[in-house]
Amino acid sequence: MTDQGIRLQLLIGRNDPRPAPPQVIDSLTSLEVTNNDRERDGFQLSFTLGRDSLAEYGLLQSGLLEPPNRLIASVTVRGQSYVLIDGVITNHQTAPSSDPGRSTLSVTGDDISLHLDLEEKNATYPNQSDSVIVQRILRSYAEFGLNPDVKETKEAPSETDRLTTQQGTDLSFVQELAKRNGFVFYIEPTKPAESTAYFGPENRLGQPQPALSMNMGPDSNLDGLNITYNALGPTDPQAKMVDMPTRQSFSLPLPSGLPEPISFQPAAPLRRTIVRNTAHLNSIQAGLRTLTSANQSANAVTATGELNVVRYGRVLQARRLVSVRGVGNSNDGTYYVKQVTHRLSRGEYKLSFTLEREGRGSLSRRVIS
Repeated sequence: MTDQGIRLQLLIGRNDPRPAPPQVIDSLTSLEVTNNDRERDGFQLSFTLGRDSLAEYGLLQSGLLEPPNRLIASVTVRGQSYVLIDGVITNHQTAPSSDPGRSTLSVTGDDISLHLDLEEKNATYPNQSDSVIVQRILRSYAEFGLNPDVKETKEAPSETDRLTTQQGTDLSFVQELAKRNGFVFYIEPTKPAESTAYFGPENRLGQPQPALSMNMGPDSNLDGLNITYNALGPTDPQAKMVDMPTRQSFSLPLPSGLPEPISFQPAAPLRRTIVRNTAHLNSIQAGLRTLTSANQSANAVTATGELNVVRYGRVLQARRLVSVRGVGNSNDGTYYVKQVTHRLSRGEYKLSFTLEREGRGSLSRRVIS
């Protein structure tokens, strides 16, 4: 699949993925990959099926697309390579047809974090911080090319204070630990067969990606954009603790740790919520629970749209910042990329996205073009 300098590469195999053979590439009609900032990434490939004999479709018989084979999809745009997904095939859907060349095969799967979600476990982790626990769990998946990037958590409880227990899969447990620390957890491919397993605050630091542009003449690269301002999105979470010797309750201030604002005018919360079950926690635990509640409801502005990848000249990546320009002073500026969906077919590459931020306006008059 090529289109004005855009090239797709597929690697497929059980343990050591290799370039897909020509018959697989020739049969491929489309590829869709969705990258999410918190949820598991996913993919779907569509193929045309042709019978090599009266009895069987050769593409199915080859075994290359059998679950749980590994599939790595990457694209090259203007000489720069981007790994869209490193995943595991989980499902087939065949649609036979009496018309020659009209039978199809759909193959779907999830990113490599699926391996963390296949076995339920019961385990205890005495005298260990959440970040140490996550490091320990991720090291056991080194065979899949995972490189842990684990940020340190604030609390290291003693066994007499609190015993951390796991009841479920490693993935659900790590996601639970991320949530209670106000963190996110995801696995992102960095190069073929290697990925970073990130456990830490939402990434709102660093240089934004080049600007998504509208109404900029030949520099425009957006095919559409819709921006929604929801004043009821942000909330003001309230938490209380009890001083055990006096039995007096007191309110907790919102702790530090919220992402730095990326808009000039953050939306003021109109709703006040109560953070439940904090009265008998210690100050660190209650503060983290309050921080998590605030993080989950911080964004008032959501933008969705489609990007012309050829004009943009690169791939827009989720879980990072990006600049937007040409859509008015209130809407221009920096956004966080929450989700990106790639749709590739012969001669076409469409990219749709979802952006978020906490308010209106730009913190800077200058954007990266």
